[in-house]
Amino acid sequence: MRAPGLRTLAIATTVTLLAGYALAFFYAPLEVEGFIQKIFYLHVPLAVVALVGFIVAAVYAIQHLRKDDARYDAKSYVAIHMSVIFGTGALITGALWAKGQWGVWWEWREPTLVSFLIIFLLYATYYPLRYAVEDRDRQARYASVFAITAGAFVPLNFLAVRLAEPFIHPRTFSSAGGLPPEMLQSFLVCLLGMGLLWATLVRFELGAKAASADLGRLRRALDPESERPAGPRRSAAPVAVSATEGSAQ
Repeated sequence: MRAPGLRTLAIATTVTLLAGYALAFFYAPLEVEGFIQKIFYLHVPLAVVALVGFIVAAVYAIQHLRKDDARYDAKSYVAIHMSVIFGTGALITGALWAKGQWGVWWEWREPTLVSFLIIFLLYATYYPLRYAVEDRDRQARYASVFAITAGAFVPLNFLAVRLAEPFIHPRTFSSAGGLPPEMLQSFLVCLLGMGLLWATLVRFELGAKAASADLGRLRRALDPESERPAGPRRSAAPVAVSATEGSAQ
């Protein structure tokens, strides 16, 4: 009820992910690296979707500063939250692949790995920065400025990495060979499924925040004494203005 279309989106996500990983395991050829190469179909989509999610958060942050609408602050917050989770998954799966392929958990000489880690650590500071500010309005404005600045850094960092000379990390999209057709088709379906999963989880979290906000208003209406101030309190996260607004996309 708080997230219209969530069921349809969840079904589409499930079908696409199942199709994508069925293709990855049964249609895409096995490379010389062996079975460990199959983690590519999970690792790369997680990383790509996380980076795109950071840019989406920056777009929402711009809308928040332009319109002073708390809905966009909530969307930016949730987009960063979900992208950090996906980024964590990308780092873990990347480490597993590196150990199986290169014999080490991490390779500091590889610009692709280091640049992604820098972006991830940058966004990890979003939460301490946001909650260092007590006032909710200032907190939201500062968080939006951070999201915009960090979001602009993402494509610039990606461009710098693409121009750098690669060490050992393979390129998914490259003019020098690229992926075989079967692998590329499987990868694109997995990427689409991962993008749908991100959108589904964002929609779900926004709906949950809207429901929590509705419940809080209902409690205050039933118990007026609960509205009496009990001292300064820091909000745990931005909340939606209403059920309808909080689930809007």
